[in-house]
Amino acid sequence: MMDTLFPARPERLCDIRRAVAESASRLGCPQPVVHDVVLAVDEACQNIIRHAYQGCDGDIKVQVSRDDHRLVVRLIDFAPPVDVAKICPRSLDELRPGGLGTHFMRAVMDEVAFLPPPSGAGNMLQMIKRIGEP
Repeated sequence: MMDTLFPARPERLCDIRRAVAESASRLGCPQPVVHDVVLAVDEACQNIIRHAYQGCDGDIKVQVSRDDHRLVVRLIDFAPPVDVAKICPRSLDELRPGGLGTHFMRAVMDEVAFLPPPSGAGNMLQMIKRIGEP
């Protein structure tokens, strides 16, 4: 299991990607699954940095674990709670940069949901990827 706190800074995204890839591999994920999980985590962390912290200093706790045939990723931040109802992907018909992170996360992961955060935290995003047979 991985349970690591990272500064919520763009220059630390490569450290997060590397740690998630190593953890997912150690937990038995095949390489294509590792790639998908890393993509989803990177997009989610970019959103946390850009939207939750809005450029202010903060941290992201990254937890990666295996629950039978599922890889469970939890991203916990300490920013003000977000209004989950306002988090929605933009239309794919709009040709402009940005706004596709939630599409990518939902496309490559089997479950994506905000859960009540632990005490002292602002937000917790859980993403699940099935690995192997149930």
